[in-house]
Amino acid sequence: MTIIASLLRAADLPDSPTARLDAELLLAAALGKSRSYLHTWPEKIVSSEDALIFSGYLQRRRTGEPVAYILGQQGFWKLDLEVAPHTLIPRPETEMLVDAALELLPPGLAKVLDLGTGSGAIALALASERAAWHVTAVDRVLEAVALAERNRQRLHLDNATVLSSHWFSALQDQTFNLIISNPPYIAETDPHLMAGDVRFEPASALVAGHDGLDDLRLIIAQAPAHLDSGGWLLLEHGYDQAANVRQLLLSQGFEEVHSRIDLGGHERISLGRRPC
Repeated sequence: MTIIASLLRAADLPDSPTARLDAELLLAAALGKSRSYLHTWPEKIVSSEDALIFSGYLQRRRTGEPVAYILGQQGFWKLDLEVAPHTLIPRPETEMLVDAALELLPPGLAKVLDLGTGSGAIALALASERAAWHVTAVDRVLEAVALAERNRQRLHLDNATVLSSHWFSALQDQTFNLIISNPPYIAETDPHLMAGDVRFEPASALVAGHDGLDDLRLIIAQAPAHLDSGGWLLLEHGYDQAANVRQLLLSQGFEEVHSRIDLGGHERISLGRRPC
């Protein structure tokens, strides 16, 4: 017989700041319980079937596979989202984009576009907070479009629409009050691509040319044609790319251009406004 406490002690995941949390999340999923259950009932006996499931999860995590992919879900904002290996795992720092968007536009009627939506995290977070907004989410990866649509339906967010589009390609002459994106922004030679959880994420959601700016350049160049007068473009980028992104925004005539700092002290997002 195996009990919860002993299973957690024997988890033996690679040493990291999240090792204990990872083990608890995986065991809770194997048991079909919450993490709080593990702490409330540490002496509960675990069935051999559940222990075997947990062991399988641990083996996958020891190879470096992200917990989010193992469990097929990830929390973002106030939502629980389905995730899969063909989309980027939503990260806490991207919630800065949601905060900024909610600050920039009033809660009344508005049209918002999320470019490269992946799991739908940004678009669905905004739609969940602003019932009067209509949020359009696009992605070029068909599996991502299907995933975001499943998340939209499960969350019953009828003020969001998910479309297949490579950036603006399927949007024709549509315009928006705000365009938001967390595009690929890692340089193709960046050594971080071969380390940690990133190894398991799709390169198409991470890599953008020799300097990581290819997709940001394209979005910034094409966004003015899809922004209403006074509309905002709001972008996440790499920790060392803010100055370049601000210059790109200024070169396309954006006003009120500035960057904002994340909790790690890095300029993580940049934004600008189309002139009225």
